[in-house]
Parts: sequence; structure tokens; C-alpha cells
Amino acid sequence: MSSKALPIRCELCPKECTLGPWQRGDCRVRISDGEKLVTLVYGKPCAMHVDPVEKKPMFHFLPGTGAFSVATAGCNMHCKFCQNWDISQSNAEDTENADVSPENTVELALKYKCSSIAYTYSEPIVFYEYTYDTATLAKSRGVKNIMVTAGFVNEKPLRELCRVIDGANVDLKGFTEDFYRDICSGRLDTVLRTLEVMVEEGVMVEITNLVVPTLNDRPEDIRDMCKWIVRTLGPDIPMHFSRFHPAYQLKGLYPTPFPTLQQAAMIALQEGLKYVYVGNVPGSVWEDTNCAGCGEVLIRRRGYQVLELNVTKGQCKFCGESIMGVWGV
Repeated sequence: MSSKALPIRCELCPKECTLGPWQRGDCRVRISDGEKLVTLVYGKPCAMHVDPVEKKPMFHFLPGTGAFSVATAGCNMHCKFCQNWDISQSNAEDTENADVSPENTVELALKYKCSSIAYTYSEPIVFYEYTYDTATLAKSRGVKNIMVTAGFVNEKPLRELCRVIDGANVDLKGFTEDFYRDICSGRLDTVLRTLEVMVEEGVMVEITNLVVPTLNDRPEDIRDMCKWIVRTLGPDIPMHFSRFHPAYQLKGLYPTPFPTLQQAAMIALQEGLKYVYVGNVPGSVWEDTNCAGCGEVLIRRRGYQVLELNVTKGQCKFCGESIMGVWGV
């Protein structure tokens, strides 16, 4: 390696970290060796579980099936309310990692009879190469791929990744640039563009908004967000409003009151979104999927358990309405 090695700019996300030899990026898991960028987490997951796909949450993607879920350390955002901060805000050497290649990951998904692999828990954008290679192999074996992501990524690598991704739940964390900058260390405009690109590329998108008391819960901002979704992405995008629980750097806040979540859900329906859910509130009436055509219950849930499924070949069993999603037979 030359002693005069030039800094290298990472072009994966909008932070575009410029790294000298052995400096690591803001995500903690990408480093310059003086000649090229190197990932520290390829094939080194710190978490692997079989989850119900509803836990992602993906309510319109092969309901009732298992998702083989995988994560590595690292994230390119630093949300003060992060629920998985112990891995997302850690260096790769500080987590307990396994050696699991893309090939082995796919084999494990098949072994446990999972219909999909979910790249989740931390941020799959920062373990991009591992995600891409695993998803490519999974696709060739008939296993679908889901990203659970904050969507803070540059457009070129995103479009390449969308070629092998079937579904995504994108955390739309708020709807003001101030919130993204001050609370998440990110940018709203980038995430909105990510959502547009994913829909353009044919990815089945669902959106989650964690409603954080006093920080992103203003009804006018929620209304603006829902208007943008309907206008830009369409009314069929499933929308999940999720209850905040005190965590990480916001342990002094209180959990989101249920009336606040219900108000957000009602605003979404008023603005024309067809499929609206409230998460982290077990037993809520907002867990079920109802047909926008006839109003009948399409999917009845209790927590992550599917109790009743009335979607046949992507249509309501009762009235024949087409239902946005990825469905089985």
C-alpha cells in the first residue's frame, strides 16, 4: 500500500464519508484499507432468528409465513429512540458474530421452511454486499427477500438492490427535516426519494411511522405525510403507526398514548390510505386488514398470529376487490 494513499469516498449513502487509511465511516462497519473500501460485516451476522413476517411488520406479504431474519452490527443513522441500539450503534468487533455465508443463510432459510429472508433489526443498507449476495442466491432458490430499512441510501445502489428485493418496510420516521436532522442524524428528502424509487422498481412497500410523543406526533405533520404518500405512492400503500416505548437516549419520554395512535390512523384514512394499522398495541382493532371495497375482514390477526385469511389470488374473497400485496395461492 502506498504511503501516499488518497482518501476514498463512500458512495453508498448521502453522508458520503471520505476515509483515509483505516478510518471507518459513520456507519461503523465500512473502512478504508488505503486502496479500497472494505466491509467489516460480510457474512458476520450478530442476530439470526425465524420471525413471523408480520413482525417486520409486513401485513400484505405472504401472511402467516416465516421470515428468516438476519442482521449485522452498524447503521448510518443514529436515532435517539432506537430499539436495537445495542447492535445498530455498535462496531462489528463489539458484537457477538457468527460466520454465516450468503449460501449458508439461504440454506438455513430453506431448512426452517421460511418463505422469505428479512434483512432487519439494524440497517441492511450498511451490510449492503451481504444483503445483495444473499438476496441474489435466495431469489434463485425461490425464497423471497424483504428489507426492513430506514431508507437512507443513494439512488444508484438502491436501484441495484431493488432488482433482488421483493418487499420492504421503510421507516418513515417523521415528516420534517428538523426531526430527521436533530433526532435521527438523517435527511427526510433522501428517504422520500427511496420510497419513490422502490415503488418505481416494483418492490412491495409498506411504511412504518414510530409515533414519538412531543417529537413527531403533531397531527398536521402526520396529515402532510399521509397526503404525500397518497399523492406520490398511491392509496394502496399499507401504513403502520407504531407505539414508542422509552429506549436508548429517550428513556425519559413516556409511551405513545393509544388515542394519539388512533388519531394518526384516522387521519390516514381521512386522507385516503386504504390499509392503516396500529402496532405495538396487542389486541387493538387496528391489527386486522379490511377490504376497501366491501369492508369485510380480509385478514384477522392477534398480535403476529393470523387467525383468518380471506384473500385469494390477490383478491377479496367476498367482493373480488384487488388487494395490494404479495400473496400465495
